[in-house]
Amino acid sequence: MVKEIKVEPVTRLEGHGDLHVVIDDDGKVKDVQFNITSTRFFEKFVEGRYCEHVPRITPRICGICPIPHHLTPTKAVEDAWDVEIPDPAYKLRQLIINAKQYSSHLLHFYALAAPDFLVGPFADPGLRNVVHVINKMPDVGKMALKMMDFGQKLCAEIGGKSVHPISAIVGGMKKPMDEDARDKFLKKIDEQIEFTKKTVDIALKVVDDYWDVIANVGNVPTYYLAMTKDGVHDIYDGDIRVVTPEGEKIDHDYHDYLDVVGEHIPKHSYATHTYYKPAGYPEGIYRTNTLAMINAADKMATPLAQEALEQFRDKLGECPHHTFAYHWARIIETVEAIENVKRLLEDPDIVNPDCKTLDIVPKKGVGVGMTEAPRGILLYNIWSDEEGMCEKLNLMVATNHNIAGIEKSLMHVAKQVFEDKALDGLNLPDPWIK
Repeated sequence: MVKEIKVEPVTRLEGHGDLHVVIDDDGKVKDVQFNITSTRFFEKFVEGRYCEHVPRITPRICGICPIPHHLTPTKAVEDAWDVEIPDPAYKLRQLIINAKQYSSHLLHFYALAAPDFLVGPFADPGLRNVVHVINKMPDVGKMALKMMDFGQKLCAEIGGKSVHPISAIVGGMKKPMDEDARDKFLKKIDEQIEFTKKTVDIALKVVDDYWDVIANVGNVPTYYLAMTKDGVHDIYDGDIRVVTPEGEKIDHDYHDYLDVVGEHIPKHSYATHTYYKPAGYPEGIYRTNTLAMINAADKMATPLAQEALEQFRDKLGECPHHTFAYHWARIIETVEAIENVKRLLEDPDIVNPDCKTLDIVPKKGVGVGMTEAPRGILLYNIWSDEEGMCEKLNLMVATNHNIAGIEKSLMHVAKQVFEDKALDGLNLPDPWIK
């Protein structure tokens, strides 16, 4: 008899998902479907509005990563209108997006991922949550909360609000960072660096404890889509880099994204499946997010993160396909984010009032903006008329970039679990929390 497994909703992610697995009479996995997003019409209801209003609307797309959804359309409008921004504005944008990277990655690691690793993947689901981790490991829980609090408060200081920021404007930033606020965050930055080092130690112990799982479950060769700046890891500025399953790196100007990324509409999902266009669908299905960024980068931008990258590659190689390695890659990016935050807080330009270009003149044009959100690459393509009104907007958000790759990974793991009985031979550690 055909067996169907439905998980609805899939929780502990940003929003809710739906997972449907179909297994044949002979125990073979017939189908896996993953759904996560419904139609939300942001592209449509910004039409006819001033282009400058778009960056204040689109952060509502995501409450976890609103800052990339604020900066990316701002960059797109600037591209359409040929606007250059001053260096202080560029650095303020780098500071706020790295602060968001820091807090978001920590939220993912400690609240979404760690409960499975620390409590154990087969423990009572009612105990596999961040509240139980905080209760049983108060020192770790307190540290994690202080780290996330630091990142969110820094986002609020620069962005005006921590969740839906309002500070980026076409031509720069509304205001510089206040000197007293800068000094307040600088006093705490060394503590945050130490907290991050402790988080690296926790992550490395998780890698050691769960190495059998990391090495043998969910090792799925795919393409990867990421952002680099001349091969260096960067989340605000750069071009598209595609990494083939064999590890070849191919660079593309992000303005040509429509030649790089194709969209397939599956029958079971409102969200499109994206793929690398030259390879076709489904062969060109790619993954984005942290592992893609680490696989795409020739090197990290900061010294501690570079050390972490070298340790990662010593263990997994130059282009690993291990799905569980996403967590390790996320920690490497967390290290770079806090190092960038420290460097930028120490830069006098972030309190420089020359942070915006005046006398912006709207014009007819087409612009593309790109950043790397915590969950993956983010593309905004905007069309402006002569008066600066938005004629059209095309979005490719991280959720879309991830869905096809997630579904492919789930199919692979489902076959391992139900056909190959892969879980039977795994060596699992004793849980940290009993």
